[in-house]
Amino acid sequence: MKVADLSNETLAKIKTVRWDGIIEKHEGPFRWESEFRYAAAEFMEIEGRWVLLPIEALHHQNITILRTIWSADGNSLTLFLKDTTFEDHWSASGYMAVCDRPKGEEFFLAVLYHEWFIIEKTEVFES
Repeated sequence: MKVADLSNETLAKIKTVRWDGIIEKHEGPFRWESEFRYAAAEFMEIEGRWVLLPIEALHHQNITILRTIWSADGNSLTLFLKDTTFEDHWSASGYMAVCDRPKGEEFFLAVLYHEWFIIEKTEVFES
């Protein structure tokens, strides 16, 4: 699935959606409309479903999905991911996203996208 293949109606619907974000100390809310104007956001396939995150397509090759949590009704997704595009010891490379399925659509759209400093599990947690 590609953003360019979406109908004008679907694209207009997405552009009205706001998403909450904390990225590099910049806090939202932001509008999806600006993601299409200033960035090259593109769908990612995650576990056989299409998900649109507020990240440029060129970052996809650097992303590892660490955990997916699907809602019982199948209309929401919580993701923990690692993006090594700008990895250094000063920046977060982990992100948490909450995505919802827009009415009448077969894809998921991020409504929350926050930096997350990845903390490795210790023996306190079960594996």
